[in-house]
Amino acid sequence: MARNSLASRLYQGEANLRIVGRRKMWFAVVAAMVVIALSSIIFRGFHLGIEFAGGSEFIVPAQVSGKTLTQEEIQEAVSQAVDKVSPDAEVKAAQQVGDGAEASFKIRSTELSAADMQEAKAGLAADLGVDVTQISDSQVSSAWGGTVINKAVLGLVIFLLLVTAYLVVLFEWRMALAAFASLLVDLTFTAGVYSLVGFELTPYTVIGFLTILGYSLYDVVVVFDKVQENTRGITGGSTRTYGEATNLAINQTLMRSLNTSLVAMLPVGGVLFIGAGLLGAGTLKDLGLVLFVGMGIGVYSSIFFAAPLLSWLKDREPRIKAHNARVLARRAQRSDDVASGERRPAGRPATDEVPAFAGGTTPRPGARPAGKRGTGGAGNRPGGKRR
Repeated sequence: MARNSLASRLYQGEANLRIVGRRKMWFAVVAAMVVIALSSIIFRGFHLGIEFAGGSEFIVPAQVSGKTLTQEEIQEAVSQAVDKVSPDAEVKAAQQVGDGAEASFKIRSTELSAADMQEAKAGLAADLGVDVTQISDSQVSSAWGGTVINKAVLGLVIFLLLVTAYLVVLFEWRMALAAFASLLVDLTFTAGVYSLVGFELTPYTVIGFLTILGYSLYDVVVVFDKVQENTRGITGGSTRTYGEATNLAINQTLMRSLNTSLVAMLPVGGVLFIGAGLLGAGTLKDLGLVLFVGMGIGVYSSIFFAAPLLSWLKDREPRIKAHNARVLARRAQRSDDVASGERRPAGRPATDEVPAFAGGTTPRPGARPAGKRGTGGAGNRPGGKRR
């Protein structure tokens, strides 16, 4: 590592990016992000995929008999076919999957019986003038989707409990609490973005959520491990407060976190923007969006939220609070000495650093006590004879 590089100056504390000292600002940013995410989740909700909402689905190729059908034509044909077998059924908007010759449209409706599904499929093939085998169909019960959601929530709760217990054993309960809060922020914001964008909530989405939890936990543990290293024995006479030692740890791990996240997000971005965006691989966008947003917010929360929150919690611990007060008092005393123009001899430590019995005022161990000296010289020595 080059001596004058940014990474070197961050690790040595020379760059000294002030992160913990601005924790109120970071907390406000996180609070705004969480409010926006929760508002979207509450008022917009999620676009549940067929695996969770249940229902029937038709997959119709965009090109039939040498003719390219539009989204409106296919949706109208599906609506008419479904209405003939089940007038109360609701047909949702068609979605294009793929591009070019491989393009197709997915159209969902409320759940149909097996007989109604086959009849609607035959009517749709007749209306479009295609063979019935060219139209795919699938049916998922809403009860199955509810079971999947319940198991996903149960797995998430178990994961969070195990993570909290692990962090309590590895570090302490304050670090575990800060990491747990950071994971909740990651989940809430990622879910809010997913709700705002309107992508379908599929099993791939659930896999993505569990993946970003592990990634966020890794980044938090890296930062907290450095915090623990910097603050070990800090109350024994360190010249830094706990917040300053935490800020140094953030600076020392900042480049590692950024580099790790960038390397991880590049292939995920390729899946999301190239695979789903340019190539039309719709099944990849669910997983790609969750991973991309979750990894990005995971780095932010571990640096700008979890570590400052830990410092805020530790500053309320009586032992750390007393240590911080001593450090600030010594610093203020030195400032007063400099301001008053006081100077001490070169090489002599400050007053609060002078060890006990320093300065030669106390005899060395084993030295004989000095006798009283009078003005009479030798005649005053013990046992001396007066001449």
